[in-house]
Amino acid sequence: MAFTLLSSPLQGFTDFRFRNAFHHYFGGIDTFYSPYIRLNGKFKIKSSYQNDLLLENNTTLEVIPQIITNDAEEFLFVAKYVQRLGYKELNWNLGCPYPMVAKSGMGSGLICDPEKINTILERAHKETDILVSMKMRMGYEHAEEILEVFPILDEYPLKNIAIHARIGKQLYKGPVDLDAFERCISSTKHKLYYNGDITSVASFKAMQERFPSLDHFMIGRGLIADPFLPQMIKNDTTEYPENRWDIFEEFHNTIYQQYDDYLSGPTPIKMKMLGFWEFFSQSCSNPQKTYKAIKKATNPFKYKQAVKLIINNEQKLSR
Repeated sequence: MAFTLLSSPLQGFTDFRFRNAFHHYFGGIDTFYSPYIRLNGKFKIKSSYQNDLLLENNTTLEVIPQIITNDAEEFLFVAKYVQRLGYKELNWNLGCPYPMVAKSGMGSGLICDPEKINTILERAHKETDILVSMKMRMGYEHAEEILEVFPILDEYPLKNIAIHARIGKQLYKGPVDLDAFERCISSTKHKLYYNGDITSVASFKAMQERFPSLDHFMIGRGLIADPFLPQMIKNDTTEYPENRWDIFEEFHNTIYQQYDDYLSGPTPIKMKMLGFWEFFSQSCSNPQKTYKAIKKATNPFKYKQAVKLIINNEQKLSR
């Protein structure tokens, strides 16, 4: 069965610079979701969010904007904004697990409030003609929360519901709950996308076998940890290209240069790349040692040196 691979957005990581470089060097992702827009109550969209969605920054790939909110006016404001840019769909994030977000009644913290979800969806469908899709966890406290929301979601012509098979309280810890996800399939009329712990070709195949009726799968952290993964899934292979580390080095240097041009000073670029290496290091032969080497690099020169040594070492090991 043909299937579609989507990139689950990661705040602080999968902006247009990353997406474009990823698409150029690795491929395999059919649709990207932008990191969520959060308004903070001022009805002003931060310039970083604006730049992320500008069509000229997203010319080579399909991108769907995302919003996080628990306020109908904010939803309408962003819906109209992205429509003016030329987008036809807005994805609503009811999945973010971080306590600061959830405790303020947004992301996965909103799933327990079906009434509020209904109010926002009702106004979105009455007052705009934007296509709405959802990105959800199965709840914040427990996996039954989503089952109580489905009857409301079934009242609206949603494009799809992407579900990360964990509850918010778990963050990213512990196993995905596949039994609870399976209950979701039979509890809604909507098309479901699967999200959660696709970190290898084998784990993808296991999800395909477990849920044969699904044909859309989202990859989040696994895509940054191993950028070759989506294309390997598409090609049904566990073999990396021979020049794997050369490709990775070019990709790394491209995003490093772009973030360095955008951020001011050595500290922000160091913190940005340190965040990426938390994921990148997982594909290296010794993740802990790799991450430690990056962490110890105190200036741009030492950082570049550390990266070169890591890549040279991986190249030797893969020969």
